[in-house]
Amino acid sequence: MTSLPCVIDIEASGFGRGSYPIEIGFVLPDGQARCTLVRPDASWTHWDASAQQLHGLTRELLLRHGRPVHEVAALLNETLRGCPVYCDNWAHDFAWLARLFDQADTTPAFQLRHLRELLDDAQAERWDAACAQARAGLKIDRHRASNDARVLQQALGHLRLAAPADSPIR
Repeated sequence: MTSLPCVIDIEASGFGRGSYPIEIGFVLPDGQARCTLVRPDASWTHWDASAQQLHGLTRELLLRHGRPVHEVAALLNETLRGCPVYCDNWAHDFAWLARLFDQADTTPAFQLRHLRELLDDAQAERWDAACAQARAGLKIDRHRASNDARVLQQALGHLRLAAPADSPIR
């Protein structure tokens, strides 16, 4: 079995127009995880209380402890350069990363891809159960970016163990 892919997850200020990334976490193929809070740019004002309820991060916490967008973009490019990086919510994650990199006046040095590319139809049907199994096995109860990235990567691992030899997830 090949190593697990790099997986990224992003927490955001909300959904839809005006939302932006506030926490980015990823897990590398070797299992090393990184996570960083993003300090909202002064022009980023959208805030959704229901999103805050989900991730538990306040705008004040981000302003105090978040890293500037150019630092986060540089960290992502240095660490993920040349890698395919997988996510489970490509449309939102792509838009949030685009907003981050646009604000940092740079471009990603990695390719964001959808996890669905790695699954056949039968595995996709078992995806939610694999995520629940990974979350329970990792004893994760907080909805945060690096935790969620680890859950996604481990779910892929669970599906790989059960996958037939001709499956795309191998």
